[in-house]
Formats: sequence, C-alpha cells, structure tokens
Amino acid sequence: MWTTDELTERINQAVDWLRTKVTEANAKGLVVGISGGVDSAVVAGLCKYAFPDNCVAVIMPSNSNPEDQEDALWIAEGFDIRPIEVDLSNAHTLIFEQVMKGLKQGGRDVVGGKMSQGNLKARLRMSTLYTVANALNYLVVGTDNAPESYTGYFTKYGDGGVDLLPISSLTKAEVRAWAGMLGLPLRIATRVPTAGLWPGQTDESDLGLTYDQIDRYLLGETVAPEVEERLETLHRQSEHKRHMPPSLELPKLKEIE
Repeated sequence: MWTTDELTERINQAVDWLRTKVTEANAKGLVVGISGGVDSAVVAGLCKYAFPDNCVAVIMPSNSNPEDQEDALWIAEGFDIRPIEVDLSNAHTLIFEQVMKGLKQGGRDVVGGKMSQGNLKARLRMSTLYTVANALNYLVVGTDNAPESYTGYFTKYGDGGVDLLPISSLTKAEVRAWAGMLGLPLRIATRVPTAGLWPGQTDESDLGLTYDQIDRYLLGETVAPEVEERLETLHRQSEHKRHMPPSLELPKLKEIE
C-alpha cells in the first residue's frame, strides 16, 4: 500500500501538470465530463484543485440510469463545482434511429447495432465537452486509467478524444486510493465501473477480466496464462486507438509546364 505522503505528492504532481499544460496551451481552464464513477470523480477533484475558479463539470445523461446522474451531481457539489447538465437522450435517439432506418432501407444487414449505439453516446459526449471547451477556451480532460489505456477500453474519438489524460498511468487500485485522499466516500470508490453505454453494461464484463487482474499484470506480477493472453490480445487489437490515423504518403509530382 502507498503512504499518505506518497499519494499526496503524486496528486500534487498531477495538479501542477494540469496547470502547466493549460498555460502551455494559452487556455483558461479545464472541463471534464462526470458520470458518477470513481475515475471521473478523481479527475474532477484534480481539475478543481488546479483551477478553482475555472473548472467546469459536465453531466451528460443519455437514456441513462438516474442513479448515475444523482452520483454525478453529488460529486460536483462535493467539490463545489457548478455543473452543466446536457441531456443527450433525444439527440442520441434521433441520430441512431435515422442511421438504422437508412441502413435498413438500403438493404444493409446491421451486425453491430449495440456497439454502434454505445459508441455514439461516447462520441456525442466528446462533442459536447469540446463545445463547452471551445466556448470558454478550456481544455478537455479525460478520465482513462492505465488498465483502460492499455486494453484500449475507450471509444475512439469518444472518451478517447481529449486534450489531457492525468490518470492514464494509474492502476485502478491507485485511482481508488486517490479518491480516498480527495475525500470521496467509499461508495464512489467501490462503485461498479461502467461506461453507461447500455443497460446492465459493466467494464469488467466487457473486458472479460477484472481490474485487479489487469492491475497485477501492469505491475509486473504473475497472472494466469489465459489472463495474460487476453490482455495482450486486447492491447494488440486496440493499438490503432493509441496512434494518429495512418496516412498515405505519395511522392511529390511536379506540375507539367
């Protein structure tokens, strides 16, 4: 386990890093989407410490569990952040239904409807955060942790579309420890991780692994062979998410005179 001094030092480093990055970008503050989960709660706390007067938390329900919204509001109030609530339910439903209608009218067989609508939620949230950020000259702060970054458990151009990632090197266990240091209650720190992409969805069921298993692997500990194989497969398959898109480089042609 970590000592209080170790955790405090690392939290202070994260806060200083956020301030530095905002200064480098000639921006004025930070915006973060909060879902009620521990990752976004910790990041909201870091943003508040970094910019007490220039921090915005955005709550973005999209046909979501009402408990998620309640927890998100509680977290914002606990850090004394005035939240903005943008309900994306109608926008999500309208876009998804029109896409499905168009595909079916065109005779297309839809094979990934569930994933498609889930990723649409994440991308609508990204667009909303950047709308807020652009309006205020703020930077968008992401909430991905180390297990999510390594396995690619984020939506490309969705929750993966951010300016800064202050906790992407932290194991899930350390995120929970930071939550305690920031004064968040145990019920938030131990809340079942979910992206809220569809009813009953959880991170660990999607990954086919527990966060504890991923944490131990990332820390260099021995895990079962099938766990290691699953992790390496996820990492390999999601490699494209951690890089800019490939571009075709063609030789320059001279104009004919």
